Amino acid sequence: MSLLTRDEAQTRSQLLDVQRYAVDLDLTTGDTTFASRTRVHFTARAAGDTFIDLNPARLHTVTLDGAPLDPATLDGNRLPLTGLTPGPHELTVEADMAYSRTGEGMHRFTDPADDETYLYTQLFLDDARRVFAAFDQPDLKAHFDLSVTAPPHWTVLANGTTTHHGDGRWTAATTPLISPYLVAVAAGPWHTVRTDHRGLPFGLHCRRSLAPHLDADATELLSTTTALFDRYHEKFDEPYPFDSYDQAFVPEFNAGAMENPGLVTFRDTYVFRSAVTDAERCSRAVTIAHEMAHMWFGDLVTLTWWDDIWLNESFAEYMGYQTVAEATRWTHVWTDFAAGRKDWGYDADQRPTTHPVAPDPDAVPDTASALLNFDGISYAKGAAALRQLTAWLGEKDFLAGINRHFTRHRFANATLADFLDNLASATDRDVHSWAAAWLRTSGVDTLTAHATDTGTPTTPTWQLTVDRDGTRPHRITVTTWDHTPDGPPARRDHLDLDLPQGRPLTLPGHRPGLVVLNDQDLTYAKLRLDPTSWTTATATLATLPDPLTRAVLWNTARDLVRDGALAPAAYLDAARTHLPHENDLAVTTGVLGFASRHVAGVYTHPDDRPAALATLTALCRDLLRRTEGLSTEDWTRGQGGAHRTDAHPGLRLVAVRHFIDSATQPATLTAWLDDGLVPGGPTLDPALRWRILGRLAVLGAVDEAAIDAELTADPSATGQEGAARCRAALPDLDAKRRAWEAMFEDDTLSTYLFTATAQGFWQPEQTALVRPYVHRYYQEAPGLARRRGAALATAAGAAAFPAYAVDDEALALGRAALAQDDLVPALRRRLADQLDDLARALRVRDHQAGATTG
Repeated sequence: MSLLTRDEAQTRSQLLDVQRYAVDLDLTTGDTTFASRTRVHFTARAAGDTFIDLNPARLHTVTLDGAPLDPATLDGNRLPLTGLTPGPHELTVEADMAYSRTGEGMHRFTDPADDETYLYTQLFLDDARRVFAAFDQPDLKAHFDLSVTAPPHWTVLANGTTTHHGDGRWTAATTPLISPYLVAVAAGPWHTVRTDHRGLPFGLHCRRSLAPHLDADATELLSTTTALFDRYHEKFDEPYPFDSYDQAFVPEFNAGAMENPGLVTFRDTYVFRSAVTDAERCSRAVTIAHEMAHMWFGDLVTLTWWDDIWLNESFAEYMGYQTVAEATRWTHVWTDFAAGRKDWGYDADQRPTTHPVAPDPDAVPDTASALLNFDGISYAKGAAALRQLTAWLGEKDFLAGINRHFTRHRFANATLADFLDNLASATDRDVHSWAAAWLRTSGVDTLTAHATDTGTPTTPTWQLTVDRDGTRPHRITVTTWDHTPDGPPARRDHLDLDLPQGRPLTLPGHRPGLVVLNDQDLTYAKLRLDPTSWTTATATLATLPDPLTRAVLWNTARDLVRDGALAPAAYLDAARTHLPHENDLAVTTGVLGFASRHVAGVYTHPDDRPAALATLTALCRDLLRRTEGLSTEDWTRGQGGAHRTDAHPGLRLVAVRHFIDSATQPATLTAWLDDGLVPGGPTLDPALRWRILGRLAVLGAVDEAAIDAELTADPSATGQEGAARCRAALPDLDAKRRAWEAMFEDDTLSTYLFTATAQGFWQPEQTALVRPYVHRYYQEAPGLARRRGAALATAAGAAAFPAYAVDDEALALGRAALAQDDLVPALRRRLADQLDDLARALRVRDHQAGATTG
């Protein structure tokens, strides 16, 4: 299949002006394909040849200006249009298109709970061609008229308001100018909750089997949505540019959400069918805010080519967190970013595959390379960079520049140069130099503090020097803290510091016990504390009053472990000491997640893993004891969104989850499962039951019959995934064989079921059992990726990667596979990242072994 190159897109954009599409879809023609008829009105600016993108199951007819074209000229996914004359043209294409099970194009899903079928489109980045014929590039915007034929009991949703004309025939309001990848359709017997706000219709939609769960959260979802909508209208001069705002929670969605204008699609795990923490509700609110920000930055003003994807994603990521902090009850959301999101950027930026936030256009020569940049750099690092820009520029000037950008490029396309020019017009600061340092470079700066006493006994002073290993300017907040006899450290100074320093900063008094760089997390850099500060931090971390300060220090510890400067066991000991006293859900979740997945999972030698798990289970028991005695009202209030200072139900739920994941003996888990209850709460809901069953499967304490019985009790889509995960986790050669064949030979699994199976297959406790499959993985994953496409290639390189095979032989096998010339780009990128992580894990283990023998 041909990839669209940047040069080809520029050539086609220079030749064509596309005015309008009329797309007619018939979704009643069968279970494997649907009928697609596309009529495109466009103008050729000069005589020339071009092509339209199309990936049909069967191409029936093509006419250009009323004259038939030969369907046999279709070359892969390109239909040539040769001999175009200057002036207007009309192209009509009739084809059958294939439904997808991988979340690309038109995805088809049948709900195992009630056998109802649902369809939705996901056309990003270049999959419009899977649904209709299109000049599929972001700078060829057009108006879209959409009509759909669906089963009579279905509802059809689209970018604009839809009208049902009877007999399953629907039409959607004509869109404003949008890019082809933003066209959206969702069809099925949706359960819907509607309201009106500011004169526009707002809707929530989900599968019927999820209706009770959507209804339970509808008030929170709608109030969050409308509060964010109002706040964006306070920030932005341009009003919301579309005629409605629907949010559809759709099954087996690969991403978190997609910013289709007027019809945002979300993965339907955001409709919570089991207990969640308030931090998870906050994360859902951030996703809502992120996608809504795209209505302006991405949909109203769209990138010209994919090298500027950060203009979409970094902006929406930053604005999502900031607007949630301003408009909702989750005012501490930047702690969630620091504790649970920013590490995505830090990790990506220290791998060989790193790239600048705004890469050079030549580094994104085609759509496949563009897809690789939807990563922690374009999202988390980009958002952190924009947060630093706002701190340096000032929010007033930042918003003034953004609003100028929207006004100048509304319903059109723009580049990084346009964005910077608009920012520069609103400030006296040198925005272009800032961008050169922050957006055009890769890697992470490291800031190291040095604090020394410099005065006299009668006039004590101390000096602060911050060394910068890197090239970027930073504006940071520094706080200093003094020891107190019996209580937590007392804050002495709150300093704003610009780096690099011209000279050391001299301050009155003796040097403090703790110097915290980048308090409030306004910049993006690794931090190194001076020895005295590190000693104080490890002794007093839980007592510092601000959770964001604590998150910054925990991230410092995380970086030290990853860099081999802090023993994994020391990190676990710090967690054991401080987390039982932690009140913040995001901090607790982030620390436990790193401790279990990375420290105990891959950084700890297998011989030391039982001790690591014992530390984690003891920590979780401490949290469970601390949160005993919760009433039914406490649980209800906690699930409904208690303020995070009253978050003990959430802390207890986090402790229960991690106790399950860390258990080495089955007795306690079996008792919980039999009783349907954790003593003191919570009652086991489906998510916890499947989690327990999965761990018992790893430990060899359940069999296929128990898994089948649980699936009978919970035959939902998530139940199917849970059963697949559990079956693959059984420590049995036959179970592993069946799981492997389902993943790598059957080719029928959806992306979700593939991922669930892969998650169960590889377990740290079973490395010897699955050792033969490490070699098979590198042999078979490339072929799977070629057969099944980018979404499955990504899943194969992520969940299916043998991450727990941490040894030199596995690394050598992986590097040999990576040297192959014919790897699908999505798999190549995932393998490169995973192998770098594997090499890092080996270095961490080697550092620890050297420290032990030394």
